[in-house]
Amino acid sequence: MTMADSTLALVVDARCTLGEGILWSSRRRALLWTDIERSQLWMYSALDESTESWRLPDRLGCFAIGESGRLLLGLAKGLAIADLDAARGPELPAIPVVPVEPDLPTRINDGRTDRSGNFVFGTMDETEGHPATGSFYQYSTRHGLRRLDLGRIGIANSICFSADGGTMYYCDSESRVIMQCDYDADDAQTGNAREFVRFVPGQGSPDGSVIDADGCLWNAAWGAAVVRRFTPDGRLDREIALPPKNLTCVAFGGDGLDRLYVTSARQEMSADELERCPEAGSVYSVTPGVRGLPDVPFRDRRADGDTQP
Repeated sequence: MTMADSTLALVVDARCTLGEGILWSSRRRALLWTDIERSQLWMYSALDESTESWRLPDRLGCFAIGESGRLLLGLAKGLAIADLDAARGPELPAIPVVPVEPDLPTRINDGRTDRSGNFVFGTMDETEGHPATGSFYQYSTRHGLRRLDLGRIGIANSICFSADGGTMYYCDSESRVIMQCDYDADDAQTGNAREFVRFVPGQGSPDGSVIDADGCLWNAAWGAAVVRRFTPDGRLDREIALPPKNLTCVAFGGDGLDRLYVTSARQEMSADELERCPEAGSVYSVTPGVRGLPDVPFRDRRADGDTQP
């Protein structure tokens, strides 16, 4: 079922060490993503095909675009706010909001807004073997930081939500199983956790995921050089091969949300592998024949219109 996509394109030859967390900004008509290990935020404008990047005060695992246009950043050890419109020069200042697991050997990894505009993210243990000490959280301006009752995990990934917001998908990449659970955004409650998809040996490990307009889940497979589409009942629907071995995250973008963008990494690649794929760590796109769903902006506005952290 693995196929080469004739629409495959190299969008930005970024060669990130660990490209991740890609999002489409409809306001800017631009892609935003992070190079975690280099503490950089990247932006590619579809208007003029220009590319910019900024240095951050710490590694950026994931982020959300706010209603105000500001960014909620999931830096290694806490959430912060940044304003691209106020950026001057190569540095992007960030205002700390709340620390996350300050006493654990973890950092923030994957995250995405739920359908109600709360930011849901998870952490990963950075010690050898990635023991299960991390957690999943929901952050909102109304309730602050609330831990989700989904157990401890080694590497949080694959966070995304069904169109109605009632189902959350997530995984511990170490287990190679994408899970799903019932999700109540208002109360930050989860339940009925169950297996959605299990990766067998040779299929890589699940990394970032996104839901399309048909309710299917697209996943970037680390170590397998493919993105996969799974139907709502967990059936493998299709695979698309891409050049880099380690694919990390997917996002639908373009004015019609009809392009699928994929980030990649240069980590855990041998010299021979990098020679065969020198552009590893870059951003690619395909036209999969389906459309995505727009990400809900992070709710950072009060009723009076003022913004808040």
